[in-house]
Amino acid sequence: MHIDEIRTVLHPALFVIQSKEITELRPAQSKAINAGLLKGKNILVCTPTASGKTLIAELAMLEAVLSGKGKAIYIAPLKALASEKYKAFSKKYSTVAKVALSIGELDSADSYLECYDLIMCTAEKLDSLLRHHCPWLSSVRVVVVDEIHLLNDPERGPTLEILMTLLRMLLPKMQLIGLSATIGNPEELASWMQATLVTDSWRPVTLEKGIYFEGELEFV
Repeated sequence: MHIDEIRTVLHPALFVIQSKEITELRPAQSKAINAGLLKGKNILVCTPTASGKTLIAELAMLEAVLSGKGKAIYIAPLKALASEKYKAFSKKYSTVAKVALSIGELDSADSYLECYDLIMCTAEKLDSLLRHHCPWLSSVRVVVVDEIHLLNDPERGPTLEILMTLLRMLLPKMQLIGLSATIGNPEELASWMQATLVTDSWRPVTLEKGIYFEGELEFV
């Protein structure tokens, strides 16, 4: 799908930013758009690493923000990843949206977040914000869960599952987007999320399997 094909459904400012960097959308991105990504539909993306999952999230988040629908939250599994996304999104979107990072003290309501559009945080931090009954949470329109397969993690999974359940109850109009390269039961998870499943095997570099033995590599 050529970027021009979505010109009419993207906010003009968002189209300008994206068209400076890309001309062709990757397969998973095209599938997500066709599945209703820009229409507020819940989407579960299960595709290989570097297949373009982050851009899928960006399109939904920025479209909601720029169209005045509400805020967007990006849930990262680690503080380091949340910081990395904060830097990347700030560099790319600071001219059109206010980007914030919230990964600090869990016993803080971070009231300043009311003034921001895109918020990067961990599941534990967002859980804390919910417990503080932050009033601005009612204006959240899009929630992205990166590495959503961590729902199966014995330590962090329960917090993430409860968090997602609470968000769906508190924000009935919220668009929920899950991203992962490794989900063992994608159909079941998509059903639980009430989401459309987007899968694709395309990757920028072909993955080959082989056996290395005594100095020789034989591909299979």
